[in-house]
Amino acid sequence: MKTQLFFVTAIFTLFLLLSGLASANTLDSPAKEKVESNLLVGVQSSNEGLKISSAFYLGEIKSEKGVNHLMKILREDSNPGARLMAALSLIKIEDPQGLYLVKRTAQFNSEERVRRMSDKLYYAYLINKYVEENPKEAPSFAVLKK
Repeated sequence: MKTQLFFVTAIFTLFLLLSGLASANTLDSPAKEKVESNLLVGVQSSNEGLKISSAFYLGEIKSEKGVNHLMKILREDSNPGARLMAALSLIKIEDPQGLYLVKRTAQFNSEERVRRMSDKLYYAYLINKYVEENPKEAPSFAVLKK
């Protein structure tokens, strides 16, 4: 029950923040830097909800500065939800080091749920890249749009 309440609260928070940051890619450079710096502070917070939502939005704005923080969360955080959000954001950012860590997490993480979801995220990324590079050869089920 407590876990369900946490995830419902986290999802609700994400939807609220989505309305405010959905236009982050259209912001001018100084405003985008402020948003990014605030998210970098949030991802280091001890507040789990803030950390998870900040990790999500670092992926949404494809923050290269956030890669090291997200990798640290993926490696060291005790919360599996935070680790999964870090993996998702690293996939979105498409940094080679981050992608490699997600791949290794899918193979060697001690928690089964994190291992399985990282595996699915990584292979979804690979399928999406294949579809983008070979649109005529892609299977019909793999029509993934951004």
